[in-house]
Formats: sequence, structure tokens, C-alpha cells
Amino acid sequence: MDRSCDIVVGLDIGTTKICAVVGEAAEDSVEIIGIGTHPSVGLRKGVVVNIDSTVNSIRKAIEEAELMAGCEIGSVFIGIAGSHIKGFNSHGAIAIKGDEVTIDDVERVIDAARAIAIPLDREVIHTLPQEYMVDDQGGILDPVGMTGVRLEAKVHIVTGAVTAARNLIKCANRAGLDVIDIVLQPLASAEAVLTQEEKDLGVALVDFGGGTTDLALLAESAIKHTAVLGLGGNNLTNDIAVGLRTPMNEAEKIKVRQGTCLPAMVKKDEMIEVPSVGGRKPRLLAKQILAEILEPRVEEIFNLIDQEIERTKLKDLLVSGMVITGGSALLPGIAEISDQIFQLPTRIGFPRRISGLVDVVNSPKFATAVGLVLYGIEHQPRKKFRIRDRNIFNRVTNRMKSWFRI
Repeated sequence: MDRSCDIVVGLDIGTTKICAVVGEAAEDSVEIIGIGTHPSVGLRKGVVVNIDSTVNSIRKAIEEAELMAGCEIGSVFIGIAGSHIKGFNSHGAIAIKGDEVTIDDVERVIDAARAIAIPLDREVIHTLPQEYMVDDQGGILDPVGMTGVRLEAKVHIVTGAVTAARNLIKCANRAGLDVIDIVLQPLASAEAVLTQEEKDLGVALVDFGGGTTDLALLAESAIKHTAVLGLGGNNLTNDIAVGLRTPMNEAEKIKVRQGTCLPAMVKKDEMIEVPSVGGRKPRLLAKQILAEILEPRVEEIFNLIDQEIERTKLKDLLVSGMVITGGSALLPGIAEISDQIFQLPTRIGFPRRISGLVDVVNSPKFATAVGLVLYGIEHQPRKKFRIRDRNIFNRVTNRMKSWFRI
């Protein structure tokens, strides 16, 4: 039975893995009916560096998801990250045409807020409303129907490199997929792991992935700030490979199976077997050494995130504390180090609001892919992106201008 019309597919094209999650809208949750994963070898720090390898990995992940879900996948929501992502706040104001605010007025004020000079090699990915003001009355989430003469909007604008987005679309297209929308990865993760109370009170979401660590600050149910740091779990793996003199693939296995980033959590007599390079015999080393390698790198990444939060002057709004998700959040000791550095209560973010294959996707490493499905179900698809024209650059630029128009 072909259920391709009823499903929504989230495709997380990450630095370490490519993951496709298939979901169907249920009454009060989303039913996960399929999942496919495949190692990613064509990306670096969230950006495509090898199209053929990425296309091959996407195909493998999609085939696995199709087999499990028993349906054909034709279109997807994909996440975007990378250190090229930049977010900033903007403000727009217009005169209200009639006696009361209409949907057309809201669209015009969002356009006014978005009317800023952006370099030619960048494009607006999201325009996210934070609040509206009608005649200086602030804190309004939906101004439609209110009486007034002047409407203002505060928005958060996320921009990214046109080429990075274009390459993501191209990879999906070559794998036989249409791209319905492109979503900033920490926004997708926020959909999956945050509660409404956390969004209302104020929370910092840290998506600790393989190639990047993404930050989203939310308060009063709106995005206040976003940032992407070009460091992640791959840096931890590299530190292990160098520190223990072991191949990268073995270092990754050691990190996943034995890793902890808090030396105090390790017994002094615990030992681990470390494969050597060049066919030499494996060695036995104290597990404490592994923890002492991981701890400073995790502290470095969290300190950089903390500096970013301090720069925004929004730390006082984060009443709910920190939520850490992404594959690297599974490392024992992460929450304890977060508590020390951010001086805020921390929890590890697992996907919520889902049914079906819960046991399979119940992990922080699937937060982005599950969030893309949730986002796709909540936001009606508007336009599919497909690159098959000779003048690719101009066509994509024009299409990108309609992304996430409210």
C-alpha cells in the first residue's frame, strides 16, 4: 500500500550520519513509521564538500526508511547548519490600512522588517516573528483583528550561504527527492525536545552534533537568538585519535562505547583496550586518560557557547535552564559539565510528542530528524525546490526568497 500522500519525511543531512525519519500525523502526536540511517562521508562541519558521496548516503538512508515504512518517499524537509549560518534581530513598522489589522498588514510589516541589506552570496532562510506592537502596545503574538493605526514587528532573521543551501537541494534532487522546505537544525530540534513551558519561560537549546554545535535561545514562545559553532563531536573523536594514537574509526568506537567527559566518574582501576596504528598490538590504557582527553574539549565548546549567550545579554531570560541534544549529548558527564559552566540547570533532550517506533528514535541523535517531521506536519508545504534549470543560481535565489514567508 502506497502511503506517500499521507506521510512527512525529515531528512537530517549531518556531518557524521544521514538520517531519514518517516512520520504520519496522529490525533495528539506524530506516529513514526520508518527510519533509515547511513554514515555520512560527504560533509564537513555541516556543509557539503562531496556531492556524489552525499547523494549515495542519502539514497541508502531513504531506501532503508522506505523499506521500514512500506511507502515511497518523494519529498522531504531537510535541515541546514554550518558556521555560515548567521542570525540577527530586526524591526519593521507600517501604517495600518483600515480600522483593524489584517493578515495582509502582518505580511507587509514582516516584509518591512526583512528589508535590510544582505550580501549577494547570502540569503534569508527564516524570518521568525518575536512579537508585534499595535500603537506602542507590545507583547502581542497575533495582532490580526486588533484596532490601531501603526503596526510594528520584531523578528529574528536567519541567513545562510546561498551555495550551501543550493548544494543541499542539489544532493536531495540527485537522490530523486523534492525538497519541500529547508529548516535551521536547532529550530527543528527545538520542535522535538522542548516543552511549551520551557519555550514560554525561557530556555537555551544546544544541539551538540558531529560537525557543529548549534544554539537557539527561546523565551515567550519566540526565537530570541540563534548561532552555529563549527566544533562538535568529531573534534572529540579527533582528540582521542591523537591522544591515544589510534585510527579515527576506532577512536569513534571508543568514544561511543567507553567515553565519559568527567574523570571523577571513572574508577581508577578501570582499563580500556586501544587498537594501535599500522598493525601494532592493541594496548591497555587507564580509562581515566580517555576522560582527561574529552573533558577539556567539551569545556572549550561549552565555554564558547556560554560566551555567545553572554554576548546576547539574554541569560537572565533562561529560567528553564539548558537543554542539550544531538548525538554528542549521549556522552556521560555532559549534563554535569554544563551545570558547572553555564550555572544553569541542565537536562538531556529526547524527542517528545511521538508514537509508533518510539524505542527506535528515542535518542538525542534523532532529535533533528524527528523535529523536521514535526515541523513539516505543523507547517503546510508551500513550494518544492528542484534544480533542473540551466541558470541554477538565479532560479534558486528567486525561490529562496519565498522561504518561510509568514
